[in-house]
Amino acid sequence: MRQIMFAVAVIGGAATLAALGSNPAEARDYPYCLQEPGGVGIPGDCSYTSYQQCQMSASGRYAWCDVNPRVAFSHRYRRDGAPPPRRHPRRVR
Repeated sequence: MRQIMFAVAVIGGAATLAALGSNPAEARDYPYCLQEPGGVGIPGDCSYTSYQQCQMSASGRYAWCDVNPRVAFSHRYRRDGAPPPRRHPRRVR
């Protein structure tokens, strides 16, 4: 019985340490995607923060860079970095 209690305590302690030591992943949409032929319907590798960074990865292979569609069609996104304008409801008279 003592062995079972000890095993439960060790497993519980390990789980607690693992939960305290890990950080949740940050969901982020990067603005540029590296695209290659054959990737129909998918945006490609969207892990680039600048166009130049994407171009460096595309250099020397049959690939190109484009704007991430998830970012481009997001209502939160504007190229100048400003927040989108507020929309006021229409007043019906």
